[in-house]
Amino acid sequence: MKALFIGGTGTISTAITQRIASMPGWELYLINRGNRSRVIPPNVKLIVADINDEEDVRLKLEGLQFDCVCDFIGFVPSQVERDYRLFKDITKQYMYISSASAYEKPASNYIIREETPLVNPFWQYSRDKIACEAFLMEKYRSEGFPVTIIRPTYTYDERSVPLSVTGNSGSWQVLDRMLKGKQVIIQGDGTSLWTMTHNSDFAKGFVGLMGNEKAIGQAVQITSDETLTWTQIYQCVADALGVELHPYYISSWFLADVGQEYDFKGGLLGDKACSVVFDNSKLKSLVPDFKPEVPFAQGIKRTVDYIHEHPQLKRPDPRFDAWCDNLIAKMESIK
Repeated sequence: MKALFIGGTGTISTAITQRIASMPGWELYLINRGNRSRVIPPNVKLIVADINDEEDVRLKLEGLQFDCVCDFIGFVPSQVERDYRLFKDITKQYMYISSASAYEKPASNYIIREETPLVNPFWQYSRDKIACEAFLMEKYRSEGFPVTIIRPTYTYDERSVPLSVTGNSGSWQVLDRMLKGKQVIIQGDGTSLWTMTHNSDFAKGFVGLMGNEKAIGQAVQITSDETLTWTQIYQCVADALGVELHPYYISSWFLADVGQEYDFKGGLLGDKACSVVFDNSKLKSLVPDFKPEVPFAQGIKRTVDYIHEHPQLKRPDPRFDAWCDNLIAKMESIK
């Protein structure tokens, strides 16, 4: 199997790259700028290029043919239109990473399947993903362009703790608040349902779809089978830190109104505020041996331990910390 990844060193794609690199019979190429080349396995072939420089990429791919091309960094229609021009004649399958946030918000049914409508009035990011999907599926229907669309939900690795109410510098400041015994903000009343997926589990499902003829023309979601409330998610993080959780619950709508600098309208109302339970039946029919093996409590302990061992990942955000303190104080003053 000969594959080409656009990207290949992000949260999702790193695990897939590493999985393929350990499997016999694969030849893997990556197109990226080479900024994280240290994480690329030695048997993976790196093509250093800016994917946005279409002519340079075309020249560097001249004479190459692939069984599968996967784009992990396509966010707007112009990028998948570029991919179509570059790859329509040199690949047997094109895999596009969309997003489960594209599903309708608010959801008419908490059980999410691939047939769930794609509507998101709250988040431009999701609407752009929907537009990308529409372009690719039109090319499949009209020209037979061999697309497979992948919809992940919140997928995490060892480098960052996945949480819902964070600042612009990531989640470390929330962990720092936990360690100091401070209250941490959780949207709503903490009972809405969510799914966290470890990137190693995601990679199993993804690799099973590569070169899979039955996946052509299909949209497939890849998530864990474990469903947790947001309070349980935060509790798992606190347990991994070895501290007591002190939650402070605030309406998602109110957070979206007062936290515009953190885009809670998109990230909460357009995604994490809605209860969702993902049905992976379609994925399992296409990849019968897919079975998630990393429960969140176990995976997040690995992440927390890794962050402690790599202090450079602890990115302080004093502005967000002060914002949390001030908001909690104001909420308490009006009770």
